[in-house]
Formats: sequence, structure tokens, C-alpha cells
Amino acid sequence: MPYYTSDLFNFLENLEQNNNREWFAAHKDTYTALRKLWMDDLARMHEAMCQWEPRLKAYRTETCAYRIYRDTRFSPDKTPYKTYFSAIFSPYGKQPHRGSYYLHMSPHKNESGLFGGVWMPEAPVLKKLRHAIVDNIDEFEEILNQPSLKNNYKQWESEKLKTAPKGWAKDHPQIELLRLKDFGMVHNVETSFFMNSSWPEKAAGIFKHIKPFVDFLNYSIDEE
Repeated sequence: MPYYTSDLFNFLENLEQNNNREWFAAHKDTYTALRKLWMDDLARMHEAMCQWEPRLKAYRTETCAYRIYRDTRFSPDKTPYKTYFSAIFSPYGKQPHRGSYYLHMSPHKNESGLFGGVWMPEAPVLKKLRHAIVDNIDEFEEILNQPSLKNNYKQWESEKLKTAPKGWAKDHPQIELLRLKDFGMVHNVETSFFMNSSWPEKAAGIFKHIKPFVDFLNYSIDEE
């Protein structure tokens, strides 16, 4: 029998075509059943991640999963529902501007992935991370060059400044790192990755490879 995730992705595709409250209400029972199965898998992934990041034990899986309901207050897109499932795991919970592990499950090709890093940090945090990287460039590059990281996280997931950030020379040796607006990397997966019932443990194993990178970012943010 196909794993329930095939039905989950079908539901999300149908939701994208019918992103309104009336359709969702008519299919709420289907959503609730799929969400429960997904939460069970998410709990398994969470438990597996706790084996190598014990600080995650402080948070319940339910608090790590994002809701499907969109916040449309400040968005020109007024569709009420997200068309993907997602969750974030961090030693700091959902506290913003911290290194974390983010799961994104989409029915569309090239949109699902396992992410690690800091996204959209506020200006003081971004400035602090840039200085930490430059001041500890040997340590940082050693982390980036670890085979387990390089083989699983092959690209930055970040927008870049068009030029050097304020206060930095355009010809700085680390200018490519300094131009990053986020410090995050992604391991892309296809929907087929989630069709196997062992995907939660496999995902936890992939996240483990980026732990030294996430640790470096959080240590740098915490450092006085």
C-alpha cells in the first residue's frame, strides 16, 4: 500500500487549486487525518534528532510544527492556507534569529528540503555573524569543508547583496560570505523521499551533518 504521504501531497495540490475556506471546511476531516499521521512521523524525526541534539528534548513536537493557516494581515496574497507542511527544530524553540533545522514538504518538484542555519536575521545579528565568521575563518571553513557537510548540503540558501556590506571592503578575502543576507544551507529532496515510511529517521540523519554549522552560528550569536 502507498504510504499516506502520497495522499498528503495530493491534498496539498488540491488545496492549491481550491485555496478558500469553503473547500477547506468540506475537506477538514481529510486534513485532520493526514495532519495526525504527519505529526506521528514528525515525532519520530524529533526523537531521532534528540539522539545527537539533546537540547531539543525541551520542546514538544507540536510546538515545532507550523500551522497551515497563513497570516495574511500584511501580505498582498490573501489566500488563507499554506500549500505545504513545515516544521522547525532549534535548541531555542521558535525564537527568531537563531540557528535551526527546518523541514519543508511541498508537492512541487525542487521545493521540498531539509534546511539548516539562520534565516532573515535582524541587522545586529547579521553583523555579529559576519564578524564571527571573519574572526574565526579557519574554524568556519573547516566546518564547511567537512565531507559529511559538503556531500549533503551543496549550496547556500540565501539572497546576496549586490556589493559589499557597509563597513567592508569590496575586495575582502571573504567577500562572498560577507554578501550573504542569510546563513543557511539546504539539502533538496523530491517528494519520493517522503514515500518511504523510514523518512523521519533518514531526515534526522541528514540534519545531523549540518549540526556543527548550526552550532557555530548559535555560539557566535550567544558570544558576548
